[in-house]
Amino acid sequence: MPATSPSPPLIRATTHGLYCEEGGFYIDPWRRVDRALITHGHSDHARSGMGNYLTAEPGVNVVRERVGQEALIEGIRFGERRRIGSVTVSFHPAGHLLGSAQIRVEHKGEAWVVTGDYKTAPDVSCEQFEPVRCDTLITESTFGLPVYRWPSPEEVFRQVNQWWADNQSEGRTSVLFAYALGKAQRVLCGLDPSIGPIGVHGAVARLNPHYRAAGRPLPETIPANADTRDTLRGKGLIVAPGSARNTPWIRKFAPYSLGFASGWMTVRGARRRQALDRGFVLSDHVDWPGILQTIETSGASRVGVTHGYAAPLVRWLREHKSLDAFEVPTRYVGEAEPEEAKTDRKEETEG
Repeated sequence: MPATSPSPPLIRATTHGLYCEEGGFYIDPWRRVDRALITHGHSDHARSGMGNYLTAEPGVNVVRERVGQEALIEGIRFGERRRIGSVTVSFHPAGHLLGSAQIRVEHKGEAWVVTGDYKTAPDVSCEQFEPVRCDTLITESTFGLPVYRWPSPEEVFRQVNQWWADNQSEGRTSVLFAYALGKAQRVLCGLDPSIGPIGVHGAVARLNPHYRAAGRPLPETIPANADTRDTLRGKGLIVAPGSARNTPWIRKFAPYSLGFASGWMTVRGARRRQALDRGFVLSDHVDWPGILQTIETSGASRVGVTHGYAAPLVRWLREHKSLDAFEVPTRYVGEAEPEEAKTDRKEETEG
């Protein structure tokens, strides 16, 4: 009898992104397609120009900020099962930012999960990550090396608040750089408002209302601009995106101390080489132990790895877990690694 050809994968990488032929949709496509399922609202995952979008209900307004107010966006409740083509899809909390989701796709008893970006650490600014069982898991690996192990968020926020208080006692404004969507709101939720006024850059202020509307406990903030300069200078903490650095805007608040909240602050020298006063190890991506735990709890026998240190993680999973692991091509950017961190990370893994 002729050999039976293997079934094509339920989800496969294409030039447009991850594609499910049985459902006729793409997951986080980077080129224009008719139907896009979106894991979350960061611009490398939610791009404009798609025919229609499906995303988790809590993240609809965040995605709309990224893809345009006129876009056709439908929300789906977490855990709701929906038939699309010949597959059943459901969205499950990813813990990355407000409304971020893992997408589960099931067909004829076979289940795949695409994590998108995720973290397993607790975070009151968004929904808590939930493990999802599947046969094949496609996981991100932004920080997919053993050197990346996050400290407790409580300890990081204690450090941030102490840094702020110390700066205030010396008459310096505290300026903390963080991604405008997700990281900034997480930072805000960890601040102690009793220390002083909290200012936000315009890019952060534009997104905060969506978090407040969702009931997330953001403290009271004021716009950081010329009108509030005297209120904030020397006393306040300002949360701003990294793009605000070395601009006329920041000079309004001098003298200041500069901090940066990022997983890349794990590596030696990253803070020094970016001329920062403080670096805080705080990432909205999963760390090495979290990746391994997620893979284990999923029960998956096949693991696709994408977005980050895919090759080292694939090799580790094959050698140490005997899993059928493979790389998945991507164009996602996410928490981009600074050049100085690459050198330091190489030293950490070799030395």
